[in-house]
Amino acid sequence: MERRGDASRKRPSTGDEEQIARPSSKRRGGIYVPPYRAIAEDDDAGEFGSAEYQRRSWNALRNSITGLVNKATAANVRHVAPELLAENLVRGRGLLCRALLRSQAACPDFTDVFTALAAVVNARLPCVGRLLLVRLVLRVRRAHASGNRHQLAAAAAFVAHLVNQGVAHDLLALELLALLLDRPTDGTVEVAVGFARECGAALGESCPRGLDAVFDNLRGILHDGDIDKRVQFMIEDLFAIRKARFRGHPPVRAELDLIEADDQVTHQVELSSSLEHGDELDPEVLLDVFEPSPSFTQDEAAYEDLKRTILGSAGDENLDQDQDQDQCSDDDDEASGDESAETELTIRDDTDTDLINLRRTIYLTLMSSVGSEEAGHKLLSVVRPGQELELCTMLVECCKKEKSYTSYYGRLAQRLCAIDRAYQAGFEACFAGQYSAAHRMATDELRALARLYAHLLAADALPWHAILGRVRVTEDDTTSSSRIFIKMLFQDLAEQLGIRALSNKMNGEDTAVRDALFPRDCAKNTRFAINFFTAIGLGGVTEAARKLIV
Repeated sequence: MERRGDASRKRPSTGDEEQIARPSSKRRGGIYVPPYRAIAEDDDAGEFGSAEYQRRSWNALRNSITGLVNKATAANVRHVAPELLAENLVRGRGLLCRALLRSQAACPDFTDVFTALAAVVNARLPCVGRLLLVRLVLRVRRAHASGNRHQLAAAAAFVAHLVNQGVAHDLLALELLALLLDRPTDGTVEVAVGFARECGAALGESCPRGLDAVFDNLRGILHDGDIDKRVQFMIEDLFAIRKARFRGHPPVRAELDLIEADDQVTHQVELSSSLEHGDELDPEVLLDVFEPSPSFTQDEAAYEDLKRTILGSAGDENLDQDQDQDQCSDDDDEASGDESAETELTIRDDTDTDLINLRRTIYLTLMSSVGSEEAGHKLLSVVRPGQELELCTMLVECCKKEKSYTSYYGRLAQRLCAIDRAYQAGFEACFAGQYSAAHRMATDELRALARLYAHLLAADALPWHAILGRVRVTEDDTTSSSRIFIKMLFQDLAEQLGIRALSNKMNGEDTAVRDALFPRDCAKNTRFAINFFTAIGLGGVTEAARKLIV
């Protein structure tokens, strides 16, 4: 009875009771409020722009951002991103960064999804991306200082995917790897291995030397043997992944590649500066706390204009649709009258589909044929007049890509040159292009190309003046790569023809060949050519040229 009496005495004092039964908006976050009471409170929120209205708007913005971040998956991130951009992310950028960091730490498997969402927002609002990166760098620093391996691994994975998306600069990734491997322990090396696995493909493309230094450091740690066997096996697996060129670990999955590289804004936040001077990076934690703004109305209007720029105005689209419906009948009448006056359009395919299909057919025929005669018979039935150059180009390229030269390509090219003069012209054009690009080729490619054309020249399938007339053996007209090619070409010709026959070809009546190989415009060039052929072991072909400078 006393309790009932006490309760009856407390009911008239509605002021305190209302604050207990209906919590003030300052303490409303995290407390369940029945829908009918929330509606009533919203009705009493006050006019637009008041402090109470701003608080309600802040709570709604926080709930919306958190819900959208938690809803994002690889399948729907393309649709969640526009909904997120529709919220006032300038006002709620602190809320968004906090939601992303919390969700990523709770679900590390969805790191690439959260990163894709952050990349889309960063491309439109770079201030959000920089704030997220600053907070993430500070989290990495705290986790490393405290030895919290799980938090460090989650934060490092987030940094790796931000590097892959182009939000963070590659320098941050290299600094983080250097920090983790500076004083290696089982935990830091394990985190470094996981980090390198995630962003190794991107670092290999942008800064291969830095990635090589990281792997040299890992190799030294592996050789020292001071870490656990399990971590040693992880390093060995990482080396195997690198040997396979990070196959199976692409920088960005296709469904999460939502932003073009040119549209992305990359931020450079240095981890070393944050370690030495922690006050340089400001996490702006006050952005996570509600604070009434006197310019709330102007800020909301400004973001509405920005949102129209980013997403477009739905109202304008509806207005345009209404106007289109009103003018639909008129447009149909005009279209019916214009159809009779339209002329037929000629459609031209600029995608080179036929050329791509031809190259694919040529490649498959070259790879599947047993011998040169079979390949020649099949290719001649495929190639039409005017396509001879494409066949010659594909044959030369396939020959260059082989691990070692095979006479299969030489016999096939000789057969084609014997059939039609157009193929001779094709191989001559290919030689001109390949010789001018010799500085871009590897040594194996130069060797294969030299042996192919040596076969054709030794068999007289190609005229010597058309090929060797382009090779001017002087110090100014050759490079180190082209001299390697010339050396391999003439050494192979000497093996097939012999020194005497080769000397007759080079010093014969064909002045185009003779003047190109042993230039006679000045004694310096002639002496250089003589010294070059003597140095490669073909001094016997220089006897006629030596008489000129005596």
